[in-house]
Amino acid sequence: MVQTAQERLREYLGQLPANAQALLMREFERAIERGQDVAVATLVLEQLRKVIRTDSPARTDSKPTAPERREHGDAPRRLYRPIEPFLTDSTGSIRPGQIRRSSLMPVWQWLGREGAPEKTRDYEDAISAHGENSREAEVACRKLQLAAAEALLKLVGPNATGDRQRALARIGTPTVIEDLLPIALVLQNREALDGLNGRLPGMIRALGDSQIASVTEAINVPSLQTPQMLPFALSLVTQRLVAPWQIIRLAIKIAASDDEIRVAATAYGVAVTMALHDLASLAAGLRADIRRGHFTNLGDTLKTLHDGVRGLRTELDLRSESTWGKQLTAIRADISNALQSEIDSVPGRVRRILRQRADKDIPPGAGVDTSEVDEVAALIEFVAVCRTYASELAINEVTLRTYSDLQQYVEKATEALVQSLRSGDARARAYRQSQVSAAIKFCDVLFGHDYAALMSRAADNAKSGERKTSRAG
Repeated sequence: MVQTAQERLREYLGQLPANAQALLMREFERAIERGQDVAVATLVLEQLRKVIRTDSPARTDSKPTAPERREHGDAPRRLYRPIEPFLTDSTGSIRPGQIRRSSLMPVWQWLGREGAPEKTRDYEDAISAHGENSREAEVACRKLQLAAAEALLKLVGPNATGDRQRALARIGTPTVIEDLLPIALVLQNREALDGLNGRLPGMIRALGDSQIASVTEAINVPSLQTPQMLPFALSLVTQRLVAPWQIIRLAIKIAASDDEIRVAATAYGVAVTMALHDLASLAAGLRADIRRGHFTNLGDTLKTLHDGVRGLRTELDLRSESTWGKQLTAIRADISNALQSEIDSVPGRVRRILRQRADKDIPPGAGVDTSEVDEVAALIEFVAVCRTYASELAINEVTLRTYSDLQQYVEKATEALVQSLRSGDARARAYRQSQVSAAIKFCDVLFGHDYAALMSRAADNAKSGERKTSRAG
């Protein structure tokens, strides 16, 4: 029955005119992108593509339809290539110099529908006829980029005319509308951005005076010096910096002062706003990783946050009551709260694993969960890493106290557990051995490999002594 239904659907779709098939496919593609009626839309699209592939040889005398063109390459991706360095997956608030990835597809659909339909068709035709990487496709792509910029600027530019609200509502949500002007400006100024990209070094380890001079000269292009385009130029520079927070040095150099009021008065003051936003986003990512129990690469994140916070505090004269000052204070508090709550939990988890239990309380076959041991060992290493960056991240007291407590407790608990291997109920021996293995792993993190190896030999001797005593008895 299912196959019969699909055949009837395909027969019906095959009777539709080519333009109706193209329109239907476009609408069902949009439905899938919105997450609406995915199962039905997928079924119809599958049958539509079969119909189009079957009919395509008979259409050699006409232009390819929109569905045919889509199968020849990723047209939107090529169109938006100049925007790729500035894309973010965030769907909330973003900083200057960023564009939401989620805004691109609604704009592409609007261009094909009413923004620049002829240029969109020409572009897709060029890809279909000559290939995605052909010169013809590149020429058509650039024409569409300029047409898209012009169409968007008519809606959101300074000289916008007509019924803007109704037109904007047809494009997308408020966040999409917020990205329309940046998309238009980046597409319009593609050549200037490409030129800047070519002049910047591949990597800037430290933004010193000589690097600042060359970067400033590279950015000194009239089309990149506008308030709207400068953040995108600075974003390209930030991506080349090993320490992205150092972008503030450009603003300090232009202002010829580290006073935040004088820095904010220049167009380059936006660099400080960008640096603060990036640190806040990194702090939010740190908090999310901690909640998920991902501690593997937190050392790099903590170093970046530590260096960024210290750099802004030492290289800028920030007032505590100013907007920038309050933002930096909030970032430090956010980091401190996220780290402190996790650091405080570590000693308790260590004690639950290593605490001595009476033989009668240990059931036969019991053992310590090795996955929990690995997680707690990662937490101890996390505390050790935090100790390195504690002062700047406002966690100095809790980190030093916790690390000292862990060292004292693990040292005493390991010695006691090793001694417990010499005696006790045979039923509990396997459990105590698993405790000793966990303790030695913790010692490796807290005291180093040599001390852990020493305790491992002591445990082996204790087990050997216990076996000799049993045989003698």
